[in-house]
Amino acid sequence: MKNLPLAFAILVFLINLVVASPSWAVTHLSLVDHPQHFEIGQKVIWLYKSRPDSATVQKIPAEVVKLSSKQVQIQVRKKNSEAINRWVNPNRLESFPKIQDSALH
Repeated sequence: MKNLPLAFAILVFLINLVVASPSWAVTHLSLVDHPQHFEIGQKVIWLYKSRPDSATVQKIPAEVVKLSSKQVQIQVRKKNSEAINRWVNPNRLESFPKIQDSALH
């Protein structure tokens, strides 16, 4: 009878560990270096296809304007400095390569 409360406490502790451990694995998106994590104002490269069945992909520089759960709105500058906004799939975007300071000097 003396061991019953101790056994019960250990059982509750073990059940708590089993239930709580999956939540320990969840991390906040801002803490993870995720390739599809974009920020407003970030410079990106849009991998544009003129038609879905086209084999050629054009790399177009753009800037992130808005974010949603499934798409990213980008702003593309035309040759006459006019801006066009387009909603695109984040899989069609690449991060713009960063230039290191040592390369500029």
